[in-house]
Amino acid sequence: MKKLTFLLILLIPTLLFSQPAQETPQGEVAIGISKMVAHPALDAIEQGIQDYLNSTDIKASFDLQNCNAEIGTAIAIAQKFKSDKKDLVIGIATPPAQALAQVITDKPVVFGAITDPLAAGLVANYDRIEPTNIAGISDLNPVELQLDTFFSITGVKRLGMIYTSGEANGVAMMELARDICKARDIEFVAAAISNSSEVKMAAQSIVGRIDGMYVAIDNTVVSAIAGVSDVCKKAGIPLFNTDTTSSENIDFLMSWGFNYYTVGIETGKLVERIINGEDPKDIGAVFFEDPTQFELWFNLDVAKKLGINIDERLLSSAAVLFKDGKKIQRK
Repeated sequence: MKKLTFLLILLIPTLLFSQPAQETPQGEVAIGISKMVAHPALDAIEQGIQDYLNSTDIKASFDLQNCNAEIGTAIAIAQKFKSDKKDLVIGIATPPAQALAQVITDKPVVFGAITDPLAAGLVANYDRIEPTNIAGISDLNPVELQLDTFFSITGVKRLGMIYTSGEANGVAMMELARDICKARDIEFVAAAISNSSEVKMAAQSIVGRIDGMYVAIDNTVVSAIAGVSDVCKKAGIPLFNTDTTSSENIDFLMSWGFNYYTVGIETGKLVERIINGEDPKDIGAVFFEDPTQFELWFNLDVAKKLGINIDERLLSSAAVLFKDGKKIQRK
């Protein structure tokens, strides 16, 4: 998806990142990392990659770049990495990974936290990886189980969701949530946004028509999660946020998703395999299937305010609880 957009942007001259390339010391692997935007989940992935590779015998240098949620900047960063002759490049989130895949075809391209690599156009199919220089980690959540749990706790009959219309991850998650709701006779109310400044306004536009809010893996929405939390708190409706790394300082009821630092560690392991000679096409798209890779959080203070009782069996499986304003780490 968005291939035409990227090809058009490639034709636009840019003076960004026009500094001369710096030589990499002999024996050092030059790695470029392009991140969509600064927010806790993507920052954790970036840090996990560096920490893991720095713990190995690999001598690596890291060129860290932030797209600031701009596709044009993602393309400019990809062109910079190509000009700098990076040995390997990593795209954290969909647009940076798409840009790197479009621009760099002769070096390994690794993607981190791409919900649907197929919909993003990074792989042709899941049986044969094409192009052959691309591999990476998917952060697809067990959405059906997550939503069923949220529905059972809250009794929600009208679910709201905000998604980024220009991001493949966001669209894929919206369509999946919509289909799950339809199968359960739950009304689904979605609001599309194009940038983070629109997120709170989108939440306000639908809050009167819903009795629960779902925030999926959507980098633009998550980067403005505080605004969604404020709207839900004022309306007295429960918020389910799938990004635990951004949940610490908001009024969520349930948060269930990856520890994104762990996603970074796993991405680093994949990079190590490629540096050590494994062909990216033999790795392909890696999906997490181990339940221990996910964390379940509950905010009991929010549950009390909303009059919601959470089953003790669910509470016993939670990695983190918030109670009396304090974070309780249990696992």
